[in-house]
Amino acid sequence: MSENVFIAIDLFSGAGGMSAGAVMAGIKVKVAIEYDKHAVETFRSNHPDTEVINEDIRKVVLDKSYKEPFIIFGGPPCQGFSTSNTKTRNNDNVNNSLFREYIRQIEELRPKWFVFENVEGITTFESGTVVAKLTETFAKLGYKTEWKILKASDYGVPQNRNRFFMVGNRVGVDFVFPKKKTINFSVFDAISDLPILTNGATHAELDYKTEPINSYMKLMRGSSKKSTQNFVSKNQQFVIERYKYIKPGQNWKAIPQELMTNYKNTNNCHSGIYKRLNPNEPSIVIANYRKNMLIHPFEDRGLSVREAARIQSFPDNFEFKGSLTYQQQQIGNAVPPLLAKALFEQIIKLNSENES
Repeated sequence: MSENVFIAIDLFSGAGGMSAGAVMAGIKVKVAIEYDKHAVETFRSNHPDTEVINEDIRKVVLDKSYKEPFIIFGGPPCQGFSTSNTKTRNNDNVNNSLFREYIRQIEELRPKWFVFENVEGITTFESGTVVAKLTETFAKLGYKTEWKILKASDYGVPQNRNRFFMVGNRVGVDFVFPKKKTINFSVFDAISDLPILTNGATHAELDYKTEPINSYMKLMRGSSKKSTQNFVSKNQQFVIERYKYIKPGQNWKAIPQELMTNYKNTNNCHSGIYKRLNPNEPSIVIANYRKNMLIHPFEDRGLSVREAARIQSFPDNFEFKGSLTYQQQQIGNAVPPLLAKALFEQIIKLNSENES
């Protein structure tokens, strides 16, 4: 099968984490749809050959030239499904209706394959009926589906991040999810070659600290000669003082109580607040790494844009646009490209076997 056959459409594309993985797997992303203008700017910068539609998907109707692509992929905004956001976890949340827009695009465009991605909390939303309804709906449209929760660290990503994936096809393939990789990468494996930085650093470009010492670093660096976007949020000094008490793997509980007096009730602090990453393990989820004040494993500061991107498996030549806050949000919201790559490679493999 020629590469030209692997045409994709990316829905709810964000900054382009899934598209980055698709390109790594040999897929050509023809069009992407995304509402957030800052994420669109990032996507366009890194995927200049892709048509990016900056619009509410409810207003988007693609013409017949987009019909029957190889694959459509993406995930509607997940705030309504996330178990960490119980206040909006109900059928009235406007974001929950957006998955119907995903279904509409599948129905109208009839791809051979699709990948529906979301947070793992979708499996328990409304007692599991959402996933059951998705399965039933896609079956009526002629798609065979399988779903699974995949852990990013099982597929070469230095982060313990779980995501829900439903894969469907209308070509008669019994889909089997890709096998786990045999090597897990730690935070140290991922970022220890990146520059030493301080609180509030604003270095657009710096030399790497060391030569790459493992296959992950080599893959992320590619042909890049410098470490770019070494941007760190500037925290107030009393926050930095708190950081000094926290050892790798520890969180806010290691901070002396007298330094936490501005919290009315520390019992409301969750385990991810003031978490210093353990260098010897994959990272915890970095979704809100600025808000949660995740701490560098060795330095008393937050993570830089490039460090967070590395932990998400974005290559070093991937450039994030917008203000620092928007860059951080784009990274935290993304699907890790290497996780997406493993999934797309498996789809291409099984599709090719089916056609041979």
